Amino acid sequence: MRLSNFWHNMHEQFGEAYAESLAKDYVIEGLGSRTVQQALADGVGAKQVWRAVCEAFDLPVSTR
Repeated sequence: MRLSNFWHNMHEQFGEAYAESLAKDYVIEGLGSRTVQQALADGVGAKQVWRAVCEAFDLPVSTR
């Protein structure tokens, strides 16, 4: 998954403003207790981060 696709998915699911806030502030256990931004900066792939977001927020299977 490209990073641009990841951000498109985030904005679609959470809205632009909330997606940015969530990425910066919300710690996700499935990302090693890191935020989305921290995980991406640490080199975790966008697809893996997206899957962790989907699990953390119980998003529908169709969005995964």
